[in-house]
Amino acid sequence: MEIVLYALSVMYSPGPVNALGLNAGLRGQARRALGFYAGVGCAMLILFLALGYAGAVLVSGALLPWLALLGGGYCLYLGYRIARAAPPTADAEEAATRLTFARGLLIQGLNPKGWLAVLPIATVMFPAAQVTGGKIALWSLPLALSAGGAPASYALLGALLGRYLVQGRGLRGVNRVLGLSLVGCALLLFHDAWRGLLG
Repeated sequence: MEIVLYALSVMYSPGPVNALGLNAGLRGQARRALGFYAGVGCAMLILFLALGYAGAVLVSGALLPWLALLGGGYCLYLGYRIARAAPPTADAEEAATRLTFARGLLIQGLNPKGWLAVLPIATVMFPAAQVTGGKIALWSLPLALSAGGAPASYALLGALLGRYLVQGRGLRGVNRVLGLSLVGCALLLFHDAWRGLLG
């Protein structure tokens, strides 16, 4: 449960990739950017697989409660930051006008937010949920598809709702909901840590 809640909260919160998707929607280029969304998803799949298998090898059972405490603290911090964040503006760089697969792959692969989304899932949450071996690949694929869906959903919102979102009223509410869901995720991690430390 924590994996899905955390992943969706972080992936769908405003960030550089989602801002580019929003901008594409506002400019009427949401369909042209399909390759971009696929590139974002592929970058996340690579990160999930690489870090997931590394996490399965490096993280021991005795470390999991402590990592869950750290992860819970990080989720609280991230939830606060997202809930208080200003919405992105439509002033994206003109260099990114043509959103291609290669740009999506590169931007998301180098995006610190992507790494921060994957790292706790792959190294803490996967081992804690006994997601190992082939299960890592089975979990990574839908999570990566969700990551590609994030900028696509922002593009759709941009196309449907236009300038209203850029003024900030709509995304401020979304930020608060996403922030609260991360607080819920933190509470679940704290619960897991508590059980691990007592058991």
